[in-house]
Amino acid sequence: MRRRDFITLIGGAAAATWPLAVHGQPAKPVIGFLRNTTPEESAYLLDALRKGLNEAGYVEGQNLAIEYRWGGGHQDRLRDLADDLIRHDVSLIIGGGDVAIIAARAATATLPIVFVTGDDPVKLGYVVALNKPGGTATGVTFLSNTLKTKQLELLHELVPNASMIGMLVNSKIPAGKDHIREQQAAARTLGLSLQIVEAGSERDLAAAFASLAANRAGALYIDGDPLAALATQHAMPTVYDLREFAEAGGLMSYGASTTDAYRQAGIYVGRILKGEKPADLPVVQPTKFELVINLKTAKVLGLKVPTSMQLLADAVIE
Repeated sequence: MRRRDFITLIGGAAAATWPLAVHGQPAKPVIGFLRNTTPEESAYLLDALRKGLNEAGYVEGQNLAIEYRWGGGHQDRLRDLADDLIRHDVSLIIGGGDVAIIAARAATATLPIVFVTGDDPVKLGYVVALNKPGGTATGVTFLSNTLKTKQLELLHELVPNASMIGMLVNSKIPAGKDHIREQQAAARTLGLSLQIVEAGSERDLAAAFASLAANRAGALYIDGDPLAALATQHAMPTVYDLREFAEAGGLMSYGASTTDAYRQAGIYVGRILKGEKPADLPVVQPTKFELVINLKTAKVLGLKVPTSMQLLADAVIE
């Protein structure tokens, strides 16, 4: 065979096979992330999520792309943001917090949803059972309902003169009534009075806090992520479920480790992308809990945080 014919043959073979190799490569999956905060507030959660994805074999920017959508505390925007993720042909949606999960479920009945929630996903209808979700959704639950008494105990220890505790409830969260009953039971156990105020948006907060002031509530528990994000600006000793709100200026948080929850969510995303079905992946329940205290806020509020409580804390913001 002449040299020119040989080169032509090799070149033709390469031209025939290279396109097949390129087209034969699996497309990089695109997933959606939906949460009603800002990127800055949730940066540490994204670090944890990426860690979980890495453990499952996925690296953002290499073999995975993520479309982020942020509500910024405006929960009315979340449905439109979820619809926008669907238009971007994502393979699945990660829903961080109940309002995001509800929006994602309303936007699609077919795409897998990996949720991170502080509520009971069975009661809320996200799954049929914790050990066998049975649908298109699975994820991680904080089951923070079991922590109500501990949260009030910590708040009472830090603000012992507050006999009246306020509870700000997000009226748009389906589990709100259950949370009220649980917190009322916890307050009775501690001999405290509980005043319930409801708000569904930023517009309702002024009236809610005016009612708390009129009834001389000395401290506050906030139920619902969007309200927590908006209420950190009000100068009242407050305990939250999630550490990001203590870091944003709230007094204290106690709850399941959100960083571990998002790491677990990342692992589940990887497993689903590799072919496992959400219906067969049991909902992950918390094993790590954390206390975060903001000493700067305590000082502004004129509170002295006992040394014993500081030693118990997983993080102290100074």
